[in-house]
Amino acid sequence: MIVRLAKEQDFPGFLGLAAQVEHWFGPMVEDTGFHDAVRRHIRRSTALVAASAEPDLLGGLLFGTKAPTYHVHWLVVSEQARGRGVGRALMAEAMRRWVRSPAGIEVVTFGADHPGASVSGARVFYERLGFVPAEVVGPGPEGGSRQVFRRAVT
Repeated sequence: MIVRLAKEQDFPGFLGLAAQVEHWFGPMVEDTGFHDAVRRHIRRSTALVAASAEPDLLGGLLFGTKAPTYHVHWLVVSEQARGRGVGRALMAEAMRRWVRSPAGIEVVTFGADHPGASVSGARVFYERLGFVPAEVVGPGPEGGSRQVFRRAVT
């Protein structure tokens, strides 16, 4: 597996990843707002992908690089690659490239009662990376609950 900056030719791969999680996050594959966000992150060199010899991406990350509070805007690992360290590798590369301490990192993920909270492993994933649950925020586009997770970087 190689983690690298995303290129324009990775755009279809982001849509492929999005298709795997629309049931948790709401429509993205046909959403021009999502398309624009992916392309903007690629142009700004704030999008990462995890790739292998396979044609499909293993994972993708859109990262907000404004200090002192950085943001994980979107992180998805393909169904077949979950539990193999892809998400951890994407986050490690984002932190290496962009995060300067002292700082904080925030991500909005599933609320504890969201059906995807345990199935996706997102909450446990972020907790293992040192994030702690914070305030509840408005529901996602599919209607499920959401919560901010934060991590201090010292």
